[in-house]
Amino acid sequence: MKRREFIALLGSVVAWPLAARAQPAMPVIGFLSSLARADLGLVIPGFHEGLNGAGFVEGRNIAMEYRWAEGDYQRLPGLADDLVKQKVAVIAAISGTPSALAAKAATATIPIVFAIGGDPVAPGLVASLNRPGGNVTGASFYTSPVVTKRLDLARELVPEGSVIATLINPANPPSVEEARSLQAAAADLGQRLLILQASTLGQLQDAFATMKQQQVRALIVSSDPFFFSERVKLVVLMARDALPTIFADREQAEAGGLMSYGASRSDAYRQAGNYVGRIVKGEKPAELPVILATKFHLLVNLKTARSLAIDVPMTVLARADEVIE
Repeated sequence: MKRREFIALLGSVVAWPLAARAQPAMPVIGFLSSLARADLGLVIPGFHEGLNGAGFVEGRNIAMEYRWAEGDYQRLPGLADDLVKQKVAVIAAISGTPSALAAKAATATIPIVFAIGGDPVAPGLVASLNRPGGNVTGASFYTSPVVTKRLDLARELVPEGSVIATLINPANPPSVEEARSLQAAAADLGQRLLILQASTLGQLQDAFATMKQQQVRALIVSSDPFFFSERVKLVVLMARDALPTIFADREQAEAGGLMSYGASRSDAYRQAGNYVGRIVKGEKPAELPVILATKFHLLVNLKTARSLAIDVPMTVLARADEVIE
C-alpha cells in the first residue's frame, strides 16, 4: 500500500469513532405513573400517539425510562428522584395527582407534563390554567364537576330513601375533593351518603363489608389510579354483593362495572404526549396552558345489569353514549 493511501485510510479510521461520538444524544423522557405496569396497554398507546403527532417515535428519535408505582403512592417520591438522577429531558407524570406532586417536589428545573383527574391549581401544581408558570403543565380529565351527575345516576337506580356510598382514596387529593363535592350535593338533595376510604386491597374488603352492614344500595367509586388498576377486584366485589356501582372510567365499566361517567383518560394521555414532544422541541411548560376535558361519556353495561338483576331506567339508557349488550 502506498504511503499516501495508508495515511488516508488511517485518517478515516480515526475520524469514524470521533464522528460517532459527535452524534447528538437521543432525548430521554421519564415516565412516572401511579398505575400498575399491567396497565401499560391502556396508557402507552394514547401517550405514544401524542408523541408521534409531535414527530417523536420511541426507539427512533426518543428514549423512555418507565417507573410504575403499582398503586403504592409512597413509592412515587423515590421513583421521581431516580428519574431526576437519570437527567431526563422531561418527566411525564401520568395518572394521578400524587405522581405529578412527586415529580414537582423532585425538581424545579426539569419540565413536567401531567395527565391527572383533578384540579391542578388547588394542590399547587400550576399557578393558573392559562398561565401555568414554573416547570409544570399538562392535561386534566377533571372529574369533580361531574361527580354530582354520578350521584344523580345512582339515585335513579335505587328507591328513594336508599343509602348510597362513595369510595375514595385518602392518599389522592382529587379523590378526597370528589367526596366533598358529593357530600354537598347529597346534603342539598336530602340524600344519605356514606363515605368510605380505601388505599389497599384489605381496606377495599373492609369497605364492602361496611356497605353490606349499612345496607348500601348503590356505590360511586371516585376517580383514582388505585381503583383504576384494581378495577377487576372492584367488579368482583360488586358482583358478589349485587351492588350497582358507578365508576369514573370506561375501562372499569368494560371490565364488568355497571356504569361509567367521565372524561377520556386516553385523550388526556395523548394530549400529555403531544406536550412532551413540543417541550422537547423547545417550547416552555410555563407557556403551555393546561388542557381540560370537554367531553364526558356515559357507558352502561347491560350485560352486568342482567347479571345483577338490575333494571336500568329508560331515562338513563336514553342518555347513554354507549351500551354494552
